Amino acid sequence: MALSPDLLEILRCPEDRTRLALADEALVARLNAAIAAGKVTNKGGEPVREAVDAGLVREDGAILYPVREDIPVLLIEEGIPLAQLDAGESAS
Repeated sequence: MALSPDLLEILRCPEDRTRLALADEALVARLNAAIAAGKVTNKGGEPVREAVDAGLVREDGAILYPVREDIPVLLIEEGIPLAQLDAGESAS
């Protein structure tokens, strides 16, 4: 995914206004595996059923906002809490 550095510089988390960084490929792969297994919900409490092309991670590393078809989905309820990835792995 190619977000311009200028765009990445101005994008902020809609919830706490902190910076966002592009998620690395390993994190996106882990997230998509968990989505495929039906183990991911968003902040709105809805199951995430569609894989992400990329993601923007909040500065504190707690939330990932999906990027689909090169469009960042920066809605609070669409944010994906990343703690559930670790919880899912320890439960396996």
